[in-house]
Amino acid sequence: MAELHQFRVVAWWASGSTGIAKSAATLNAIHFARPTAHGGLEGRWTPEDLLLCAIASCFTTTFRAVTQNSKFDYADLQVEVAGDIDSTDGRNQFSEVLIRPKLTILRDADQSQAVALLHQAAQLSLVSRALAIGQRFDPHVQVGQLQVINSSGIGSF
Repeated sequence: MAELHQFRVVAWWASGSTGIAKSAATLNAIHFARPTAHGGLEGRWTPEDLLLCAIASCFTTTFRAVTQNSKFDYADLQVEVAGDIDSTDGRNQFSEVLIRPKLTILRDADQSQAVALLHQAAQLSLVSRALAIGQRFDPHVQVGQLQVINSSGIGSF
């Protein structure tokens, strides 16, 4: 018998140029707006940002599960996801998404296994598999030490 997992998000337009989304799984709400190029507020998540975030976070959690099952240790994983939107006949649509994981491993001898696990996570990532848009996968593996990220924010990519 198949196991069913349900997720629920509610979004509503709050006022003026912003909306709010709330997940049944968390207490925190997300304030969002249209992209600034379309009259949205600067500094707010957009639906496009949220889609790319879903792809990146799903890949990250999938990779973590894959490496735990394989008993593979790594120092750091950063996943950049970029999307191209084309406008054809007045319709905007994603034409491609680039998923670029940057994995830092502890030993040079683990390179081939690291690449194989990155590709396995890409194949298993639920959100990516749910999308009908073209996707490119460009993994990078380097040898290094564990990195600690402070509370000053995210780095640039």
